[in-house]
Amino acid sequence: MAAMEKKLEELKTRLREVNDLNSAGAVLNWDQATYMPPGGAEARGRQMATLARIAQEKFTAPKVGGLIDDLLPFAGSLPPDSDDGCLIRAADREYRKAVRVPADFLAAFSEHSAVSYQTWTEARPADDFRRVLPLLEKTLDLSRRLADFFPGYEHIADPLIDFSDYGMKAGSVRKVFGELREQLVPLVRAAVSGEPADDSCLKGHFPKDRQLDFGKMVIGTFGYNFDRGRQDLTHHPFETRFSVGDVRITTRIDEGNFAYGFFSTTHESGHALYEQGVDPALEGTLLAEGTSSGVHESQSRTWENLVSRSLPFWEHFYPKLQKVFPDRLGTVPLETFYRAVNRVEPSLIRTEADELTYNLHVMIRFELELKMLEGSLEVKDLPEAWNAAYLENLGIAPEDNADGCMQDVHWFGGTIGGAFQGYTLGNILSAQFFEKALETHSGIYDDMRLGNFAGLHGWLKENIYRHGSKFTAPELIERVTGRGLDIGPYLRYLREKYGKLYGSEK
Repeated sequence: MAAMEKKLEELKTRLREVNDLNSAGAVLNWDQATYMPPGGAEARGRQMATLARIAQEKFTAPKVGGLIDDLLPFAGSLPPDSDDGCLIRAADREYRKAVRVPADFLAAFSEHSAVSYQTWTEARPADDFRRVLPLLEKTLDLSRRLADFFPGYEHIADPLIDFSDYGMKAGSVRKVFGELREQLVPLVRAAVSGEPADDSCLKGHFPKDRQLDFGKMVIGTFGYNFDRGRQDLTHHPFETRFSVGDVRITTRIDEGNFAYGFFSTTHESGHALYEQGVDPALEGTLLAEGTSSGVHESQSRTWENLVSRSLPFWEHFYPKLQKVFPDRLGTVPLETFYRAVNRVEPSLIRTEADELTYNLHVMIRFELELKMLEGSLEVKDLPEAWNAAYLENLGIAPEDNADGCMQDVHWFGGTIGGAFQGYTLGNILSAQFFEKALETHSGIYDDMRLGNFAGLHGWLKENIYRHGSKFTAPELIERVTGRGLDIGPYLRYLREKYGKLYGSEK
């Protein structure tokens, strides 16, 4: 036992070094997305590549593999939910994947992503797809090469999906999406067939500083701890963690539309609440972060939609918002405002889409990236394919590439493949988890009317957040809900909410 404890401590020390290097890389990435001057892009790419290479070399060192092999029998002797047992199994799973990918390749990909991201931040406002085209083609090539380090896949996207949503494959995602789409399309058609809600109250002049202050007040009420986090402005909002004690969010403010910045803030706060809620005992290990893209997105979508777009939420916060913007909202009734923030309308921008049409945006992206990976769609033809998909699925098409295939950062700052499916999986899981929370705390909505989120936050922290990635997503979903991924709760939530809003229970 003493020998095993010594080996375990050595493994933890080595993994902590890797974690520190990756966290340093995350700081550089955050800085590039917030404050770094454009002139620093080339050097920043090199710096991030250096850290990625060193972290990969340290993690895939034969000594680490040897320690894991020695410790696996020991892990089997521990309780299934033991921190140490879960860490050893997670280290084994991640090590077996990591050793397949050369450190030099990861470094090159990291450097390319930094340059690609910076170019995107300049090219998108200029609607200059030609400028990012060669970079996107290289990203596609690198994404395919990354997948090819894992031969034997059914679809080339499978390894990329597995990185962020362990256990899912292109085929299983398509199956879930197909079942969901079949039920969603009639709901969307029913909602858009009538007169759209008047959302003019959300438009006008909403000063940036007052928007930011109101958003910070709200997420502070949720439980986001500003002593262990901060909020900054960026091109495309995101959350990032450097440690359990330093979890940051970013947002994008549009002074002409209140909804954009506010729901971006509540969305990212959901990610951050998850990371801030991880058990401090897991700090510095592979377990000190969310378990999958889908589970992570379930938390951002919970706080953005199930909470922040609900009527009980606004029954508490709307009078406060009216005092912040009396000239814009002072005479607007609560019912009008509530319908405005839940307006259903085909739109071009994923991050600003309503709950009913949002998943169609995700499905479009998912199918396009599968086609690019398969080779049936060339990058140069992406704008045309994007526009055609939007016309077919939403009945509208963008007038430019800035609001078309260049709108999301994912393909310009990471891989092509493996990211977008998490958003819809998250939507499904948000309702599945929330339904379970209501079984335990039936008064969650009553608490919201009082501005009290302790019950919901406490349930999520106890059942999801504190575990970090001790359990895989399938294990966690089963543990929390007693069953696997289930679209039923999500559809029940949408039908009930939008049935009331649009006068139909179908």
